[in-house]
Amino acid sequence: MASLLCCGPKLAACGIVLSIWGVIMLALLGIFFSIHSAVLIEDVPFTDEDFMHKDPSRIYRLYEQVSYNCFIAAGIYLVLGGFSFCQIRMNKRKEYLVR
Repeated sequence: MASLLCCGPKLAACGIVLSIWGVIMLALLGIFFSIHSAVLIEDVPFTDEDFMHKDPSRIYRLYEQVSYNCFIAAGIYLVLGGFSFCQIRMNKRKEYLVR
């Protein structure tokens, strides 16, 4: 039977740390984009014609789009963190089986 163990314990621990940081950072960015934070206007992919209209709904839609992207990326980091956690558990089980 093939083993699903593909990461060592140090790489899996590093993956968990990076995943936790990624989830926290991207979730906060998603929250700030969803409340239309003016500080993050440089990160919104707008064009000049988006500012031609007096209605800010186009800019708000772009903020919401970037917010969704941040939440999706946070979910991917969460899945990869779960994978790293499973790798740590499998490494610990391997230690018990060897001894």
